[in-house]
Amino acid sequence: MKLYNLKDHSEQVSFSQAVQQGLGKDQGLFFPQDLPKFSATEIESLLKLDFVTRSAKILSAYIGDEISYDDVLRMVNNAFQFPAPVKAIESDIGTLELFHGPTLAFKDFGGRFMAQALVQVADDKKVTILTATSGDTGAAVAHAFYHLPNIRVVILYPEGKISPLQEKLFCTLGDNIHTIAIKSDFDACQALVKKSFDDTELKNKIGLNSANSINISRLLAQICYYFEAFAQLTPKQREQLVISVPSGNFGDLTAGLLAKTMGLPIKRFIAATNANDTVPRYLDTGKWEPHKTVATISNAMDVSQPNNWPRIEEIYQREGWVLKSLGHGSASDEVASATVRELDRKGYLSEPHGAIAYRVLRDQLQAGEYGLFLGTAHPAKFKEVVENILGKTIPLPKELADRADMPLLSHKMADDFAKLKDFLVNLAW
Repeated sequence: MKLYNLKDHSEQVSFSQAVQQGLGKDQGLFFPQDLPKFSATEIESLLKLDFVTRSAKILSAYIGDEISYDDVLRMVNNAFQFPAPVKAIESDIGTLELFHGPTLAFKDFGGRFMAQALVQVADDKKVTILTATSGDTGAAVAHAFYHLPNIRVVILYPEGKISPLQEKLFCTLGDNIHTIAIKSDFDACQALVKKSFDDTELKNKIGLNSANSINISRLLAQICYYFEAFAQLTPKQREQLVISVPSGNFGDLTAGLLAKTMGLPIKRFIAATNANDTVPRYLDTGKWEPHKTVATISNAMDVSQPNNWPRIEEIYQREGWVLKSLGHGSASDEVASATVRELDRKGYLSEPHGAIAYRVLRDQLQAGEYGLFLGTAHPAKFKEVVENILGKTIPLPKELADRADMPLLSHKMADDFAKLKDFLVNLAW
């Protein structure tokens, strides 16, 4: 598999290099040189397979002979040990539940596959994973790499801007997992990660890597559950499928669009954001004008400068699609809260991210279409918010209950690259 740097096409790397580097020169994202395609007959055959076998075939189509199919199958089997069920909400709308993994969020799929990929390609070299999280990435990455040999993980997150239970999931582990609460917002955390990768001396000294959705292995893994969703639908529902994706850093939507480039017949996508609506405004006006990030009740989407957006533009350019045709919309906290209550009345317990995706989908779905919205996190991960909206208690699943009373092990740090660099250099193995 060959990939190129979106900022410098002359930089070309293998899958193994991309997994280990994370980012290219000038913080450029890696993008596949070849976008594999399946025929309609091949798609039909894939849809008849079980989730793990199908996913291995999808990923092997990208990775090629760099890693054998048997090894990819083993990696996927180790990573995808939980389902991604579609649940009906209304006659023309369902939800793809992606929160049945160990950290109750969609990022378990990408995080666990990346861990398998890195162990496969690292050849026992020592690696430092540095990543930023606006909520769910931290837990998924921490649990995916917990106790793995020769790998240590450093996770930055905005202090006070993720839910207490999200924090408990990954800031109570210890061992090879190190967490830092940054006194700023997610964009500042992301900027610190990028500065670290720009520091060649630091990068080489500690074997720096990233596990954000900017890492290609995570992104490719996410393609697989779009096929899994499609496989669960009836022939009628498949005919005019519209998928609404709650969007923050836009990795999830990028993966969905890559599924479409492979031949999965999805009619259209909708990018649903909260008040951090840089992309919907851009699609309406043609002007890229990020505002200062604002805190919302859908905190995992509190991103005003989504890192994966250049990949989406590259897909549209490569496929000859019209970017303005991408569905889009945003919802305020008030609308998100009202929609959580609306879904509850329909008998479905959701949380603000999924609710926003449902709201924009419901408002834009046309006659004859079938809509799916992504349920990206278990409602209990936002227990305080959901309980406040609904006025009732949300029971904690075991994964959260087991950690709710554990002490936080996080360091606290100002938004200061020099301090972060000092921490990374002096961090003991």
